[in-house]
Amino acid sequence: MQAYYGYADGSGDYFIVIDTDKCNSCGECVSACPSHLFATATDDYGKLVALVPEGLTKKIGYLCPGLERCSKQVKSPCQSVCREQAIRLTW
Repeated sequence: MQAYYGYADGSGDYFIVIDTDKCNSCGECVSACPSHLFATATDDYGKLVALVPEGLTKKIGYLCPGLERCSKQVKSPCQSVCREQAIRLTW
C-alpha cells in the first residue's frame, strides 16, 4: 500500500510516499532525516512501518529540502538509506 504524507498547493505537490508493503521498519529513515520527519508505528494491519507524524504533514514542503538539496546537506538522506526503496519524494 502507498501511504502519502503531505499536501498540494499552488506551488506544487509535496508528498513523501512510503510503500508500506516494502517497508521493513528498520528505522534508518528516522535517524537519517535531518528534519526529523519520520517515525515508526504500527499500521492498521499490525505491521511496524515508517510514517510521517500527522502534525508534520502540512509542513513537509517547508521542512524537507527535497532529495537533491538534502543530499548536499547530509551524507545519507532518507531515500538513499532505505534498502527496500520504500520511500520517494514527489518534488
